[in-house]
Amino acid sequence: MSKFFKRLLNDSSSSDEKERNMWFAAAIEFERQNSQGSGSGDRSSRQYRYRDRVSGHSRLLNDYFVENPVYDETLFRRRFRLSRPLFLRILHTLQQHNDCFVQRRNAANTVGLSGEQKMTAALRMLAYGMSADSLDEYVRIGETTTIECVKRFCQGVVEIFGPEYLRSPNAADISKLLQKANQRGFPGMLGSLDCMHWAWKNCPAAYHGMYTGHVHRPTIVLEAVASYDLWIWHAFFGMPGSNNDINVLDASNLFANLQEGCGPSVNYTIMGNHYNMGYYLADGIYPKWATIVQSISHPQELAHEFFAKKHESYRKDVERAFGVLQARFAIVRGPARFWHHEDLTLIMKACIILHNMIIEDERVDDNGLVAMASGNDDYDSLGTDDPVEVSRAPISFDHFMATNRAIRDSDTHYALRRDIIAHLWTLHGQGVIE
Repeated sequence: MSKFFKRLLNDSSSSDEKERNMWFAAAIEFERQNSQGSGSGDRSSRQYRYRDRVSGHSRLLNDYFVENPVYDETLFRRRFRLSRPLFLRILHTLQQHNDCFVQRRNAANTVGLSGEQKMTAALRMLAYGMSADSLDEYVRIGETTTIECVKRFCQGVVEIFGPEYLRSPNAADISKLLQKANQRGFPGMLGSLDCMHWAWKNCPAAYHGMYTGHVHRPTIVLEAVASYDLWIWHAFFGMPGSNNDINVLDASNLFANLQEGCGPSVNYTIMGNHYNMGYYLADGIYPKWATIVQSISHPQELAHEFFAKKHESYRKDVERAFGVLQARFAIVRGPARFWHHEDLTLIMKACIILHNMIIEDERVDDNGLVAMASGNDDYDSLGTDDPVEVSRAPISFDHFMATNRAIRDSDTHYALRRDIIAHLWTLHGQGVIE
């Protein structure tokens, strides 16, 4: 005990026992805090570890980024989920956008982590879903730094590449999607629609009831639209897992551009009937809208059975996209370990953007064939029709309500499905579609 407290206790009057005990407890607490702060067993103090970041950077360069690396392009693609040129393209863009990925020296003139080390740590966490401290042995990066790199990386990817790779299809994209849909026997189809749940392990206890749904654990819902080549054109993420697909559809902005009159117009004819709105293939839980085509659960005729077979086959595009997304980035397959909803939103959007960038990077091989999709699905080989024009003129409120009613028209839904069934059966009879 310090001399100050000993003298204070000795000078205190013996009659005032309560005050003496108070000063005695304060002296014990003071000595305990001093001993913890100065001792080697203090758990709250930060411990410095010399990680030799320079050797870690050199080893990473020799393994993957020199002219003759230890691991070739195939192993790079397997471990990083993307090609080396795409990796370097993203890294150089991030370095221009954020100084976090630029190698610098600190106040002690010590060389810090390189951009390759930070981006490798971020991609490994996204690709393998591993813990942050598991990368320390190879990348030579601490746990807190790894988590910070993941957040900075996802934020940079969303801000830089989001407007290009997380957008709605433009006029040229709509034209090519319609051409491919016509080849598959579904004129006017823009993709398939479905939802995916991402488990939230570290969901705050106060939110458990709101985010817990049919899977009996907290989840967050992702609504997505994918095309035949697994490109994700629409991604709406953030709804609590207690909502079903209908609630998510009502809250999403899937048909916002169509309602506001600024989306690409889609005009096509099936069995002599003209339609001016595209549609998505979906399962039975979705409402009977003019922009959503569902299958027939119990077909009684051969034409209906053939339609159900083709519908369920093409509707799997979005489920295949979910499977490829989770296979590439295991962090969205396992339970999320981040605490904040905003961080999970950035991670999901960044993974979808990287997924689309990988598809674009691997779309055409040396022979001009598509690598990700089946068959010769190159966009440039689908024809030279004029692109669909987009109207940007402001609309009135009456026009907005009329478009909203047209989207939700069930009569158009059943008429469209009947025409698609007849069209598919006609193509099947002609031997165009098997």
